[in-house]
Amino acid sequence: SVLYKERNLMRLSFMLNSVPWFRVHIVILNDPGRILGVHLIHTGLVAGWSASMSIYELIIIDPTDPVYNPLWRQGAYVFPFITRLGVTLSVFGWSTGSSLQQSSNLWTYESVAACHLILSGLCVLASIWHWTFWNLDLFSSTRSRVLALDLVRLFGIHLSLASTLCFGFGLGHLTGFFGPGFWSSDALGIVGTIRYVKPVYSIIGLTPYCYGSIAAHHIVAGLVGISVGLWQTASRPGPSLYSLLGLANIEATLSSSIASVFFSGFITSGLVWYGSLSTGLELFGPTRFEWDTGYFSLNIESRVKSIDGLLQKQAWESVPDKVVLYDYIGNNPAKGGLFRSGPMLKGDGIFQNWLGQASFEVGALPVSVRRMPAFFETFPVVLVDLGGTVRADIPFRRAESRYSLEQTKVIVSFLGGLLTGAEYSNPAIVKSYARKAQFGQIFTFDKKTSASDGVFRTGLRGWYTSLRAFVFLCSSLAWGRSLFKEIWAGVIVNYETTASVEYGRNEKLGEGQQKQA
Repeated sequence: SVLYKERNLMRLSFMLNSVPWFRVHIVILNDPGRILGVHLIHTGLVAGWSASMSIYELIIIDPTDPVYNPLWRQGAYVFPFITRLGVTLSVFGWSTGSSLQQSSNLWTYESVAACHLILSGLCVLASIWHWTFWNLDLFSSTRSRVLALDLVRLFGIHLSLASTLCFGFGLGHLTGFFGPGFWSSDALGIVGTIRYVKPVYSIIGLTPYCYGSIAAHHIVAGLVGISVGLWQTASRPGPSLYSLLGLANIEATLSSSIASVFFSGFITSGLVWYGSLSTGLELFGPTRFEWDTGYFSLNIESRVKSIDGLLQKQAWESVPDKVVLYDYIGNNPAKGGLFRSGPMLKGDGIFQNWLGQASFEVGALPVSVRRMPAFFETFPVVLVDLGGTVRADIPFRRAESRYSLEQTKVIVSFLGGLLTGAEYSNPAIVKSYARKAQFGQIFTFDKKTSASDGVFRTGLRGWYTSLRAFVFLCSSLAWGRSLFKEIWAGVIVNYETTASVEYGRNEKLGEGQQKQA
């Protein structure tokens, strides 16, 4: 009837005028050429960002002191990821690590940045071409010859290509068969460099401390993915599975794909924040949990205790500089907030010298300063003995003090640093070193060069974890709304709703003919 037609037209007009912003992709539904163009421009933007960040870090990074001024304290974001994949050399003659396996000078930090820049430009040009010449027979259905996307076959092709890359990375790149290897180091981050990784397929290889499990995982996952991808390309799902997974809707397909990317991004964020074999200490810095558990301080203590007491001075001097550097709260990624921009050295400065291990004594009783927890901005200075009993402190009110450093006559001595062998009993000097001992090992800093302001910053671990997890979470939630179609998305996807808004269905770009439905 006329009334029924008018009602449908009003409903269609309402839906077309109220399409929410996150349904912008409805304009390229069933337009394969331009969908490919959108993906290419996205890849070009990512590659361009990587190139620009690499060039920026090449300009600001100072590689002259990799021990006391490492990359992760200077705000490097992409360099650690480039380095762990095998690139350790620069055309300017400096390198990261000992470069045991990198015999070719082809891949340097500069060449990697240049390749990403070239890739970005080519992707942009390809995107423009596909957006202009959208009506390609390549995307025609083999049965009906209508422009359409076979999402089932498309998923199989994507899975096969991605799995081939995964398999090649594990077998060729990591093992050294056709690649440089992978960054590996010891548990304390002292002897890190690029090494070949032999795959380990046994149950023992599932331990979190086995580099071979990384290569084995990529090889096995690649083989399984290639098999599933080929099967997915050659076969068709049943009607119930087809409708359940929303394989007829490009938005539902994109939603599920971003959900899988969010899952992998969530895993990598956890590996960066909590620490793993793939995020070495020399490249990413220590984690907050190593400070919370006293990982490095306990290791230093065990090194010194294993040597005869008559050689304590030599024992402290033999402690590796990197281990001493890690045992400092300013290197804790949880110490700085996300609203404090700038690298870590912007907070406290550039390390210059280690003063040594500060040892405090009350008479003949050794005491130690209780260290500041990660999430405290201020913390009382308390000196406790081996049993945990408070023996001295810096009081808030002098009138009520009983354990002040002046009353208990605390002295401090140093071993193994710039002040090795020095001893101080002056209360003002002892107080100064007691406050600094709250932060772990005591250093001198160059505050002028870095223009530091005394406010701690987070590092690569904090920025990567928060930004990657947050961005992928938001994108997954936004795309996930299309899974519920008209309930959450605001429009029903059918012929009537797409007839007026879909690119290619109506005349465009000066064309004289229309696409047939």
